Amino acid sequence: MKRFILLIFLSCSFFTLLAQNDIDEALAYQYYQQADYEKAAVLLEKLFNKTKNDGYFELYFNALIKIKKYSEAESLLKGLIKQYPQKSQYAVALGRVYQENGRTAEANKIFQEAIANTPKDENKFRDLANSFYRFEAYDMAAATFLQGRKLLADDQLFLYELLSIYRFKKDKLALIQEYVNALALTPQLQLQAQNVLASVFESNADYQLLQAALLKKIQKDPQAEVYTEMLIWQYIQQQEYEMALRQLIAQDKRTKGDGTLLYNTANTFVANKAYTTAIKAYEYLLAKGTESDFYLPAKIELVNAKYQLAISGKFEKPAIQALANEYEAILAQYGKTPQSLYALQRLAYLQAYYLNDLKKAEATLEEGLKIQRIQPTDMAQLKMDLGDIYILTKQPWEAILVYEQVAKQFENQPMGSEAKYRSAKLFFYVGDFQYAKSQADVLKASTSQLIANDALNLSLLISDNLQSKNDSLALKMYADADMLQFMNRSSEALVKLDSIDVAFPNNSLTDDILMAKAKIYIKTNDLEKAVNMLKELIDAHHDSIWIDDALFTLADLYDKKLDKPDEAKKLYQQLMNDYPGSMFNAEARKRFRNIRGDNVGT
Repeated sequence: MKRFILLIFLSCSFFTLLAQNDIDEALAYQYYQQADYEKAAVLLEKLFNKTKNDGYFELYFNALIKIKKYSEAESLLKGLIKQYPQKSQYAVALGRVYQENGRTAEANKIFQEAIANTPKDENKFRDLANSFYRFEAYDMAAATFLQGRKLLADDQLFLYELLSIYRFKKDKLALIQEYVNALALTPQLQLQAQNVLASVFESNADYQLLQAALLKKIQKDPQAEVYTEMLIWQYIQQQEYEMALRQLIAQDKRTKGDGTLLYNTANTFVANKAYTTAIKAYEYLLAKGTESDFYLPAKIELVNAKYQLAISGKFEKPAIQALANEYEAILAQYGKTPQSLYALQRLAYLQAYYLNDLKKAEATLEEGLKIQRIQPTDMAQLKMDLGDIYILTKQPWEAILVYEQVAKQFENQPMGSEAKYRSAKLFFYVGDFQYAKSQADVLKASTSQLIANDALNLSLLISDNLQSKNDSLALKMYADADMLQFMNRSSEALVKLDSIDVAFPNNSLTDDILMAKAKIYIKTNDLEKAVNMLKELIDAHHDSIWIDDALFTLADLYDKKLDKPDEAKKLYQQLMNDYPGSMFNAEARKRFRNIRGDNVGT
């Protein structure tokens, strides 16, 4: 009986102790979270002394540091180091006490001793580095890993840990060196290296550091293709496309490659609008002969690159005619099939908008409509292109007919919305502003954000400029200029836009004219004039319907064409701050973060 009573007494005492610990722990966490470190320290000391739990220790130690009780922390740690010499975190914590107390030399001595005394054991080095990391001593954590790598004679050991530290600290030189040293044995890191370096690099000077490291490696190990591929990537990041192509060709000749990397990179040149360099790359691939797997794809992409070059700015008619002849040769060789449809569509575009041969363009597209087994979306695109030609040949009702066919077939889909918008623009061109506005108002709810934005702009353009007879007449001239630009007659469109103020002084179209002229100058690659137009619009027309378009377009020019990232960043930020509802906001935020060096999408 006595034993039973004693057992009950001990059990009750145990559970009472547990309950008290739970209460103390909850209170300690509450005080700590509320930054009441004095009260937290009292309870955490009690809990740590009872349990020797390192979770309590870290909170207790941090609380002592917060209330600057350095002597108490030092005394505690010296006792723990004597009691548990194998636990490296106590030595690290003591070093931090010295750091916080201004005793830097003593702190560094303790840190270095901790690193030097770590036994030849991978896990011990990892534990010590983690202790440094928890106390935000990142340099010491890196030093620990490097010492472990040296002692264990493995240059690849702790690779990912060191990369993580260098990336966090944005130590670009160390990050470059670590990746470059690792790539030969771990080439699968190449994509990660590119993403990470792009996220931390801030200027061309950073890429120059990478270039120097890569060139040194290539001299020592010319057979490691990963270094050449990284060098090519580096040149592309700096927009040195010719240098990238030179390296590509040299590598291809050295390795007697099949052209895969060269072909893929040529496509990258096209995506970056480096059409001249892309053309050289495709021509090199064609020189490999018809037996090459990339002969036909390169031949097709060569013509497409020439097409993009021709329509990207000012052009000469003989060059356009030569390009049209190449598309005709493709159609003659491979026939008019779903696979060659792209050539037919681009041929028609050149005929209509650059060679001024509308009859041929119309006939070409009508031939396309006869091709069997075309995808419905491709057929719809052919019809819309044909509708555009009907506008140019002054057959508006024919244009409306094909637009309505597409709109009905693709109701509530982007293709259908596009057809409806083209119909609205047609009514705008011919001066039926009220009907154009009614159609645009319907499209403002389109599922396609781009169409919805264009429709909104068209609706506001009309409603804002029909307030007086003078403005209405000025709007008709603006519509005529828009039509000329649609016909790719840029010079005539500019003359028409300039004449609006002469014919109708003090009209309400000033901001619209500036935006229209900026778009024309961008198309003709007259970027200085485009910048001037956009700056004037932004500075003088804060309430314009085009203000967010102007901010984004100017930022895009600075970012992509004029190599002025700081100017672009300011404009992206202005757009985000002042126009949070703009459709350009998400893309502006992404580009702003990229310029700033944030880790986006990696």
